[in-house]
Amino acid sequence: MRYAVRVGRQYLATQYANMAEYRSEIILWLFAMVLPFILMGPWMTAAATGRLAMTPEQMARYFLAVFIVRQFTVVWVIWDFEFQIVEGRLSGQLLKPIDPVWNYVCMHLAEQMTRLPFWIVLVTVFLLCNPGARWTPGWSCLLAVPAIALTFTLRFALQYTFAMLAFWMERAAAIEQLSFLPYMFLSGLVAPLAVFPPGLRHLAEMTPFPYLVDFPAQLIIGGHVDAGRGFVTMGAWIVALLLLNRLMWHRGLRQYSGMGA
Repeated sequence: MRYAVRVGRQYLATQYANMAEYRSEIILWLFAMVLPFILMGPWMTAAATGRLAMTPEQMARYFLAVFIVRQFTVVWVIWDFEFQIVEGRLSGQLLKPIDPVWNYVCMHLAEQMTRLPFWIVLVTVFLLCNPGARWTPGWSCLLAVPAIALTFTLRFALQYTFAMLAFWMERAAAIEQLSFLPYMFLSGLVAPLAVFPPGLRHLAEMTPFPYLVDFPAQLIIGGHVDAGRGFVTMGAWIVALLLLNRLMWHRGLRQYSGMGA
């Protein structure tokens, strides 16, 4: 256990130093993620008509929560893994006594740590400029902490499983790009699931997408969600994806030949 903690700390420190070198680029990534703030205006206007299940203030809080959730759940492992496969650079990772997945996990955590102070400033400025968006965090906000951790795990497991296809095809990232459309509309990124028709909302809840944005965002603002059901569903998806991932990993390694080596 001590060995794992020591190695994990070293991995994280190394990746943080690497990400800090590109902090200017990371700031640009942060500003590229302001889509929730852009969508907030039209939805607040629509909510002001009184025809939606949420008020303009609730809309502002929701999209602010979406922005916060996305700061902890952005995953890009598929592009890095695909590059490692195509260039044959995975071979060097396989020589280490540690599964390469932990290197990718530390890369993402280090990137989140590097971005943390910048988005906190951005959220603070937003709340100062929009007093109506402020709210008093309730007990559900405490549940949002493990929910966001599980959301990142689910998002990472989903994309890393797609990444395993790189063993059989050179453009596995195309699958991720194909899944981005249902992710946009079924996750709650474009609109909260509370304004969806009941049938479409139930259909969305059968997929993993609502638990990537809407579920943790609703917990942050104290929305009406079934927390128990949400955590169980997320856990089930994570277990299923991890089992599929390990199966594809072992089968993919049998035919991996380091194409770019």
